[in-house]
Amino acid sequence: MDKNNINVKHPGHYLLEEITKVGMSQKELAIRTGATEKHISTVINGFKPISTAFAKKLSYAIDKEPTYWLKLQAEYDMEILRFEEENKITSQETEILKELKDVYEYLVNRKLIQAVSDEPKKIIQLREKLGISNLTDIPKISYNAAYRAQIRKNSKVNPYVLFAWQTVCELQANKVRENTIPLKFNKEKLIESIPIIKDLISMDSNKINYILEQLRLLFAKCGIIFCVVHHFKGAPVQGFIKQTDDNRVLLCLTIRGGAADRFWFTLFHEIGHILNGDLNARFVDFDSVSNEMEEKADKFAADTLIPIELFNNFVKSGLYDRWECIEECAKRANVPPVIVLGRLRKEEYLLWTDFTEHNVMYKWAE
Repeated sequence: MDKNNINVKHPGHYLLEEITKVGMSQKELAIRTGATEKHISTVINGFKPISTAFAKKLSYAIDKEPTYWLKLQAEYDMEILRFEEENKITSQETEILKELKDVYEYLVNRKLIQAVSDEPKKIIQLREKLGISNLTDIPKISYNAAYRAQIRKNSKVNPYVLFAWQTVCELQANKVRENTIPLKFNKEKLIESIPIIKDLISMDSNKINYILEQLRLLFAKCGIIFCVVHHFKGAPVQGFIKQTDDNRVLLCLTIRGGAADRFWFTLFHEIGHILNGDLNARFVDFDSVSNEMEEKADKFAADTLIPIELFNNFVKSGLYDRWECIEECAKRANVPPVIVLGRLRKEEYLLWTDFTEHNVMYKWAE
């Protein structure tokens, strides 16, 4: 090992400084500590560590607490480990780093990590931030059955990006948590809040930052930590919900393109999962999963936004291809017309290319 590449000096360097300062020879230090001259020499020259026992003996000979020497030794040992880690990184981890390029840049831009240039240091940073000692082990971590099944059948899912996205969710949620009252999850309070949440849909799209802040405050009162998280290619998900260890709920959304109708449908879809008791340790809601659990959440979102009887009667009327009729249905449902338009498209009564001039886009979308 090239000691010139180590940024932290061996504690023996500081030991030599101390005895030189007081005019003590290595022979005298050996006598004062009950060690051999050879042992003193090997420590000073960086070939042996300062053990707990020797640190205690040094405290008699030199006016320094044992913890002083042990701290220096621990810092040196960690630097050696860091150096060894960086020089033992495999080509597999280097390839994974390439797949996590967007995630790394996002973490740098958010000042969650400091930008570095060389790949080994980037890999070490990602290991630390993602909470795993080797990036190649990410696919081995077990998640709920829907998560695992989706990874197996969807070639668009990158397990490394998906894992990193979840971590970003939790990092962002921790920031929100620091500024909220630590209330436990309250299902009844969430149900009571739904009409208030629904009222926010009609606000001007230019006020999305205000809307998001109001949502954060409303959810906080229900014991829910809410945030909207950046989308990464390779993680085709709608949202992420998790029961926290302090009995709160983490709710994260990722929205691509910024379409208002998709944002609100996705939000109420995730609320549906929470109210339906779909909280596993980690529940990742994929874009393309179809099962009974997802259908129930879809139904909750659709019928909460537009009452089922009102929507069914509107469809039966056959007037859903007229914009003025869509506006009238929206007025009766107390939602913007784009919400009705979104449901008509989703349920294939209209094409996604119909009435595109009436789309509402949120400018915060990345």
